[in-house]
Amino acid sequence: MSNWLYILYAVILGIVSWFTGEIVTFVMLGIILIALNNINTTLKKIHLQNDERNHKEIS
Repeated sequence: MSNWLYILYAVILGIVSWFTGEIVTFVMLGIILIALNNINTTLKKIHLQNDERNHKEIS
């Protein structure tokens, strides 16, 4: 997903949390989403490196 979708989701969650009074939940969800995004990015990098390594071994 692109960054503008993350921003849109954050704004929607922020508005909902403001009206419900769940600001702490909003902050914790933000931290969790950032951590999951970092994990996903790292796993994609590892996958690409393994694909390149396997392609070199086959050639």
